Amino acid sequence: MILPLVSICIPTYNGFLYLNDALESVKEQNYTNIEVIISDDTSKDNTLELVKEFKKKVAFPVNVYHHKPKGIGANWNHCIRKSNGKYIKFLFQDDILLPTCVEDMVNILEANDSVGLVTSKRSFIMDENYTFAGMDEWIENFKDLQRNLNLKFENGLSIIDKGLFKSNEFLRSPLNKIGEPSVIMFRKEVIGKVGYFREDLHQILDYEFCYRILKKQKIAIINKNLVKFRLHAMQATNINRGLNEDTGDTIKYQKILYNEYLRYLNKYNRIHFLKKYNLFYRLYYLIKRKLKI
Repeated sequence: MILPLVSICIPTYNGFLYLNDALESVKEQNYTNIEVIISDDTSKDNTLELVKEFKKKVAFPVNVYHHKPKGIGANWNHCIRKSNGKYIKFLFQDDILLPTCVEDMVNILEANDSVGLVTSKRSFIMDENYTFAGMDEWIENFKDLQRNLNLKFENGLSIIDKGLFKSNEFLRSPLNKIGEPSVIMFRKEVIGKVGYFREDLHQILDYEFCYRILKKQKIAIINKNLVKFRLHAMQATNINRGLNEDTGDTIKYQKILYNEYLRYLNKYNRIHFLKKYNLFYRLYYLIKRKLKI
């Protein structure tokens, strides 16, 4: 049987400190038909030298593409555009894939035509001496993104559809119910249906992209850890938070939900957004409330 090609996309920027661990985890995959796509945002450290040395040690293609920095979303999209695989598997420069990750995800996608994206559970790698206020509470809340969805797993797998948008949990924390890019794999063909990652977003572009896929196709969730997600001070998430990029994303996300997801939401959330963004609806409720007085 010919195995479908998987493009492991690694967007990089000054990733030398952790990148070797990420690349070694690719080399340890028991799935063999892979290519590595590196899109580098003009790294100033030894990132590209490390990739050059790695390329000498492996039999699969490792392709490096230079990218003019335009934000993380642009770098992610550059990876996709340069890829050749049937499936796209992101891996961030500071994360690690467990040896069966690619194989397990490919098997799910090959067996389920209605599934456009597959994700899994993940564990955390905590950098030594890295801490932040409320860290223990954060880890408890975010260690299992689907914990509050009451999913039913059969043979270690649960498949969700756009009914998630009607759930009372959809707009409750954590807003990301799917997973970070290192945890997902998707069919490259879905790009033609939903588009690329939004480049005007900084913090939430990963799950905004996943939810666009969920409107078109189902998402499968593997109930085991297949990725190690590293927490450290230089994560893009922490840097963007320091720049208050998450605040701007929150405002944009609310408007995205109103403009693009309103009909998928439950009645309570639909009314909430109509009151917030629809002038005629606000006037209607204002008049209705006055008439009751």
